[in-house]
Amino acid sequence: MRLGATLDAREYGGKAAYLSAASRAGLPVPEGVALSWQEVDFIVSRVPERDEALSVDLGDLADVPLAVRSSAVGEDSRGASFAGQHLTLLNVVGDDAVWNAIRRVWQSGREEAALAYRQRMGMADDPRIGVVVQQLVPADVAGVLFTCDPVSGAANRWVIEASWGLGEAVVAGLVTPDVYVATPSGDLLEARQGTKKVAVIPDAGGGTSQRVIEDDGWCLDEAALRDVVSLGAACEDLFGPGQDIEWAFAGGEPWLLQSRPVTT
Repeated sequence: MRLGATLDAREYGGKAAYLSAASRAGLPVPEGVALSWQEVDFIVSRVPERDEALSVDLGDLADVPLAVRSSAVGEDSRGASFAGQHLTLLNVVGDDAVWNAIRRVWQSGREEAALAYRQRMGMADDPRIGVVVQQLVPADVAGVLFTCDPVSGAANRWVIEASWGLGEAVVAGLVTPDVYVATPSGDLLEARQGTKKVAVIPDAGGGTSQRVIEDDGWCLDEAALRDVVSLGAACEDLFGPGQDIEWAFAGGEPWLLQSRPVTT
């Protein structure tokens, strides 16, 4: 199902449902498709007719670098985030790589750590792993925005973290990102420069590699900070207060990669 359609989170997972609603509302969401957990189960079980149907589903996305992300049912909620538990694969190129990536994302939901997290959250049912396949944003800068203080919950302190390249550098702990604290209207309250000597970048043939950063300056200028805050405000208008947002800039243009409630 193309992002922009009305998606049921019980079938496609919260991540896909949120992204699709954001796309429908005109927010800058990369083009993509969502696969329900039933469709993913079909792919993983290698039902022969499913491969042909998947090629139709991807359409013109079959010829561009892709990001393949989990969208498990119950994954993105105020009570459970599964942060770091489910796999994300970036710069996936070609049909075979896409099918393999989907299977790897499905399997990540059944790894010991993910199952243990499910048990702690009181989720007794089997994992239902939907998947989002989107055009890759070749990010110059990427990061997260919490539209509240993620520690205190203060609604007047929005926290932005940013680093060079794809967001995987932050996820993998390769860098300490820049941190900005701003009001919901965009006034800067605090800024702490991080240590960002490595950027994760897409490789020409698929996959990613690390590049050494010589000039470890600030990632975001005033205009980019305003764009991130504006994106956060748009997400709050659409989904309500307290959003955990992943964003990226490519060629100076901001993109929304995820919006979900801040997990409490």
